[in-house]
Amino acid sequence: MGVTGSIAAYKSLLLIRLLVKEGAEVKVVMTPAAKDFVTPLSLATLAKHPVLLDLFDGDTWANHVELGRWADLMLIAPLSCNTLAKMAQGLCDNLLLATYLSAVCPIVAAPAMDEDMWKHPSTKANLERIRGYGNHVIPVEKGELASGLYGDGRMAEPEAILAYVRAMLTGQVALTEAGGQGMAGSSMGLDLTGKKALVTAGPTYEAIDPVRFIGNHSSGKMGLAIARELADRGASVDLVLGPTALEAGHPGVAVHRVVSAEEMYNKCIQLFPGVDIAVMSAAVADFKPVAPAGEKIKKKDDKLVLELTKTKDILQTLGQQKNGQILVGFALETTGERAYALDKLHKKNADLIVLNSLNDTGAGFGYDTNKVTIFDKSGGETVYAQKTKQQVAADIVDKVVNMLYA
Repeated sequence: MGVTGSIAAYKSLLLIRLLVKEGAEVKVVMTPAAKDFVTPLSLATLAKHPVLLDLFDGDTWANHVELGRWADLMLIAPLSCNTLAKMAQGLCDNLLLATYLSAVCPIVAAPAMDEDMWKHPSTKANLERIRGYGNHVIPVEKGELASGLYGDGRMAEPEAILAYVRAMLTGQVALTEAGGQGMAGSSMGLDLTGKKALVTAGPTYEAIDPVRFIGNHSSGKMGLAIARELADRGASVDLVLGPTALEAGHPGVAVHRVVSAEEMYNKCIQLFPGVDIAVMSAAVADFKPVAPAGEKIKKKDDKLVLELTKTKDILQTLGQQKNGQILVGFALETTGERAYALDKLHKKNADLIVLNSLNDTGAGFGYDTNKVTIFDKSGGETVYAQKTKQQVAADIVDKVVNMLYA
């Protein structure tokens, strides 16, 4: 376990205690800056091992290569903005980074930083880069921050991190080795090797004129998580991604960027015949302007009337063309959620429908968490508690795998 310089380091004490209680053997490596937030003595007492701080101590040196080969999993919690940047660039100026670069086990990081730092473009780029190396990132939570502000950036709670680690080590989450060089032998790690998958994610923008559009608040986070989960399990993934600043950040995911519903429809129709699995998680616009203006519409009158027409239904079309593929659709609802999801399941000829409601706190657009119910064509209904979107993605892919090999 790596501990870096962050006020959230106090949570690492509880996390170590929970891991040891669970039966794990924990060795702790600190960065020099972490000593300003939590003492080596406290960490060592709870871990029941001496804390490692320096590459060299007198005439001896800490064997970071041995450490990286000893562990079944390396957990960095908290991961500071500074250490994140160093990991992204491959820098190696302390024992923790040397161990990270030497590790052949899966890497899990739980970031912690203030909201403005978390939302900075360089932080987003660094996160995508370390994900691209095959590392797992546990999403931050929203709450009160050290600055006194309220927002995104809090490290996930120790209980949530423990649950993620437990899921990884028991095969419920695919274990990707550091460097993205393969799978670490999880019971589910190779279950989609040789399979091809199509995933849609993000919103679509329907032009009103060259400046304005009709769109929605989808961030694409859920679809990106699904694409990564499928790729982690060995599938070759084509991701049709609407307009979003997010990146897939995974070597097993080929990204096809589109803007409109028509572009997404055309790309899906092109790719669908060659895949085994299709997950339609994008928030596709239901309507588009009949005749977008060729020039910016001037504000001349008090009202502007737009004539809209339906967009092509991607899920329904794929359901009609389905030839042995497993087809997954999404239903985001505000009223009559269950009835609408079941109706969609049958009318669109889908194999699974994933329902989430905007009435559930922490679910829907923009959140790092989600709460879903999954319906299958045989009448099954599975209700899940609120989880991170990456954990929800694992649940969805588990359902797909079960159907694929039933």
